[in-house]
Amino acid sequence: MEIPIVLVLAFTLIFCIVIFYVFYLNNKNFSLRNKIKDILHQKAEIGNFLGIFSKSLKDIDDIDSSMLTTARYIADLVEAEAICIYEVKDDYLLASGICGAFPLVRNANNYNYVMTKPKYILESLRRDKIMLGEGVIGKVGEAREGLLIEDASTDSRFSEFPEASKIYTVMIVPMVSDAKLTGVICAVNNRRPGSFTPEQFGRLRFISSQVILAQNLVQVYADMSKQQRIHQELEFARQLQATLLPETFPAWDLFAVEAFTSSSKEVNGDFYDFVEIDNDRLLVVVGDACGKGIPACMLTAMTRSFIRSAVSHFSNLEDFLKEINYNLFRDTDEERFVTLACCLLDRKNSLVEYARAGHTELLTFVRGHIRKIYPDGSALGILPNEFSSFDTICLEFDPDMSILLFTDGITEAINTSGEEFGLERLQNKFRESRLKNDSPKETLDKIMEAVTDFSGDDQIDDQTMIMIKHI
Repeated sequence: MEIPIVLVLAFTLIFCIVIFYVFYLNNKNFSLRNKIKDILHQKAEIGNFLGIFSKSLKDIDDIDSSMLTTARYIADLVEAEAICIYEVKDDYLLASGICGAFPLVRNANNYNYVMTKPKYILESLRRDKIMLGEGVIGKVGEAREGLLIEDASTDSRFSEFPEASKIYTVMIVPMVSDAKLTGVICAVNNRRPGSFTPEQFGRLRFISSQVILAQNLVQVYADMSKQQRIHQELEFARQLQATLLPETFPAWDLFAVEAFTSSSKEVNGDFYDFVEIDNDRLLVVVGDACGKGIPACMLTAMTRSFIRSAVSHFSNLEDFLKEINYNLFRDTDEERFVTLACCLLDRKNSLVEYARAGHTELLTFVRGHIRKIYPDGSALGILPNEFSSFDTICLEFDPDMSILLFTDGITEAINTSGEEFGLERLQNKFRESRLKNDSPKETLDKIMEAVTDFSGDDQIDDQTMIMIKHI
């Protein structure tokens, strides 16, 4: 049974919910997190998880490759050398996905060969079904209580495994939904020196709760008609799109921020985000994924996950963009790319640093004049890093200065004569509003009113703007 592409993308989106939230929780800037966590995505757990999940999911009846992908990403997120995902089947735990040389295999012929081949490890694990209550994994499933074993090297519970000497530290968590056990996830050995930490254990517990969503979707979509699936996917995509964008905008001392976005399809390929790097720096990003609708939304979800990951160890805008480009080039098809504009606000020194990756110009309003700023930088995901470069420009953010970031859906809006709204009209409307000292929201409203009056109700592309004003 072949799955429609929208179904594949829906699976991707449900997995995409987690990766941002994981990195968000892992952000060490606790004072920063506490300030904005109620502002960003208050109504739902949001983010992005496993953007390339759809590449491996080809058929409902054969999900091995997708579960292997899932296990690999879980291993990356919790920094484990090996992962196994078990699902409950008739009071047994049956392996459905693995990553790495998972050593908790009790019976395996030609063991050394098996441990080098993921599919053979999986086959061996499936032949060795675990009854609930049996062994350390089965007991976790039966008790439905997670287990963190910091030192497993001398733990007798692992003596039954041929490779017990290679087991140093273990995390095992149950997957429970509506008081029903659906599976168990087991992580073996830390990629870092030493034992697994409570923080890693917490990440694994959170991730396990999200895998349940995928299990439920497999069952639901298998029973739904094609039209029902399409309807469900679009509704889910709309709901997810709403959670991907900040509901309100950060009140950030010297700066007032306002944003607007409008989709031309059911879901949006444009996105924006505000990420506080530390107490003095706020990163504002605006992106535009190629295409429209669900495929573009999937690509924005991937990009947001990479952004949140890169921010956790942010050094400068150039390295930040190179890391995102590397990940997108590695994990997307040739025809997929994203343009991105980044403003780094420094309130301590009243500075703004700007970089772009194939995106539209940045417009600044200072002392009655509009200035266009467009440093060099290629779109993300098109070229490998050795052929990509990203220039940056740093400006002093003067009092009463305003900046405008936008996507090309604004300037490329077309009227009935085929004429584009254009950059000049946008600059004039921006300048006119700023001379009247309108609020950021009033400025964006006036620009959108002008665009709509020009092009009518036939919106052909996603439209997004962010205005930042020094106050």
